[in-house]
Amino acid sequence: MNWSISFEPLLSWPMLALVLVPLLLLAAVGLWFRQRGAIFRFAALIALGAALLNPVFLDEEREALKSVVAVIVDRSQSQDIGDRTKQTDEALAGLQQRLGRFKQFDVRVVEAGKSEAAEERTETKLFAALEGAFRDVPPSRIGGAIMITDGEVHDAPPAAPDFNAPLHALITGNEHEKDRRIRFENAPRFGLVGKPLDMTYRVIATDGETGSVDVRVSVNGEQVAVEEATIGQPMPLQVTIPGAGRNIVELSIDREPGELTDANNRAIALIDGIRENLRVLLVSGEPHAGERTWRNLLKSDASVDLVHFTILRPPEKQDGTPINELSLIAFPTRELFVEKIKDFDLIIFDRYQHRDVLPILYYDYISEYVEKGGALLIAAGPEYAGDASIARTPLMSSLPAMPTGEVIDKAFYPRLTDVGQRHPVTRGLDGSASEPPHWSRWFRTIGVQNPEGEVVMKGADNRPLLLLDHKGEGRVGMLLSDQGWLWARGFEGGGPHVQLYRRIAHWLMKEPELEEERLTADGRGMVLEIRRQTMNDDPGPAQVITPSGKALIVKLEKSEPGVFLGSIETKEIGLYQIGNGDLTALAHVGPVNAPEFSDVISTEDRLKAPAEATGGSVRRLAASSTLGQLTGSVALPSIVPVRASGAASGADWIGLRTTDDSVLKAVSRVPLFGGFLGLGLLLLAMGAMWYREGR
Repeated sequence: MNWSISFEPLLSWPMLALVLVPLLLLAAVGLWFRQRGAIFRFAALIALGAALLNPVFLDEEREALKSVVAVIVDRSQSQDIGDRTKQTDEALAGLQQRLGRFKQFDVRVVEAGKSEAAEERTETKLFAALEGAFRDVPPSRIGGAIMITDGEVHDAPPAAPDFNAPLHALITGNEHEKDRRIRFENAPRFGLVGKPLDMTYRVIATDGETGSVDVRVSVNGEQVAVEEATIGQPMPLQVTIPGAGRNIVELSIDREPGELTDANNRAIALIDGIRENLRVLLVSGEPHAGERTWRNLLKSDASVDLVHFTILRPPEKQDGTPINELSLIAFPTRELFVEKIKDFDLIIFDRYQHRDVLPILYYDYISEYVEKGGALLIAAGPEYAGDASIARTPLMSSLPAMPTGEVIDKAFYPRLTDVGQRHPVTRGLDGSASEPPHWSRWFRTIGVQNPEGEVVMKGADNRPLLLLDHKGEGRVGMLLSDQGWLWARGFEGGGPHVQLYRRIAHWLMKEPELEEERLTADGRGMVLEIRRQTMNDDPGPAQVITPSGKALIVKLEKSEPGVFLGSIETKEIGLYQIGNGDLTALAHVGPVNAPEFSDVISTEDRLKAPAEATGGSVRRLAASSTLGQLTGSVALPSIVPVRASGAASGADWIGLRTTDDSVLKAVSRVPLFGGFLGLGLLLLAMGAMWYREGR
């Protein structure tokens, strides 16, 4: 119960002042000069003022509010090490039991680090959880906070947190823990394919260990070296990036006896391999309307170094002009096809025919170049069907189809074959989904027989138009029409010549994204996504091995022709191994080298400053490490309610503040100068004044 007196004036305060102030002055003058009846006039004035001010007696019924206490429980992955989970559960149960005895505390338990979001699982953010627990609580009602954690908190403030209440931390784990870890000091994000890449790493021991340790170096799952590293010292490392696209460099060390965990005995670096400029040799034969189509396309690609020759004067052409007066450059056949042929990533013959510019022996060199991993593209015209066709040279062993001698001059729409709809070179080609395709017609096809490899596009009368074939370690492509320039010139709306030509060239140069059979995987948050590119109708399920060694099966569903996708939600952060048929892939799920595992030793240091700044404390839960009441395997301090000005911690106890806030439940009001009582008092005062004045 709270008693108080309140005034509810019958007139506004300015009106009261206008009425009462002159009367008060007159009464005061009468008292000063001791006039007769001055006391009665003053009493009457008091009665009139009380009546106008209308005093009210208030009796309030209030209910005391509870202080809000937050218990923040660290459920991050580092809490799964050793007995920390058991200690956490026992401490939480003991705290809930003890806090439940105090009716003045409203306890809120918040478990942090359990979210499936990768960024929340890889960093311990207890103060963000603490802020969320007190978001709807007035500062005067915050009683304090208790954190149950291993001390590895990544958002701890350097001083006091943003609330005026004691913060207590109960540390799981044990003193004198031992651990070793490895980390990259310098790991570039990109590297040139086939070139050495300089990196730096360090092996760290927490117990002052010295000496050296063997470090295994793996690239894309294959061990490439074993390095000897000095503990505590930055160590240089040089690796060679094997291929374009995503590459995974992994460092690992053996687990030491007595070591806390081996979760941080690995370090991962994701490096995107970048090819140096690809070298392409383009040899054009008979001049034609589309002669510059290939040249313009390749010159526009910044990743391609193009060497282009056009044979304008074959040896049989004699016009009597002296050699020293010619402006033409002699074709450096020996330099290109003998001395430097291995330097080219792709050789293109554009409507080229054998006219003794190249000696017959050089065609053998080109065939050998293809067998050993080179790439050859034949952009065929009518010359390929003639007597001087390069199919009549030793190059024939590398060609995917031999000419029939026919040249079909007939309008047609280039169409994808069933194989072409699945092949990465032609799959999803812009305009291919409609019938007829949404691109212009061509008007010439070169007839061939016994095609090898894969026919991905067909021309007039369903004849082969684009062939792609593997020859030994190399690749060969054959485009059996010289009409692609119609798309480039915009005839009948044109067509996707840039997309098609670039895909052909990059497939021949073994671009990973254009492989017919390819298995890739990637981590998106805490989801492992698997992509299988294949020419088969059903690749079957994918086999997944988690970082902890657990085997999983992931079903692959058809996404589009030639592409199958699968995904699985995971809880483990680390390197996953994926297999399907003869193909394997690696993928890292979650942030690389997550802070959660960079240091797993339990510590009191990170929370000591913010706890002491609020008057709180930091102590270990291990029964042998501190004073307290034993609860299971942990020693919990006693809990004591304290006032805002009192101490909040002691040797074996922690304090939580109580609040003086309350909520109003009901109000009883009694007017003191109302009704017959007020009227009687007013009449009595006025009558006494009149009586005295009348005498």
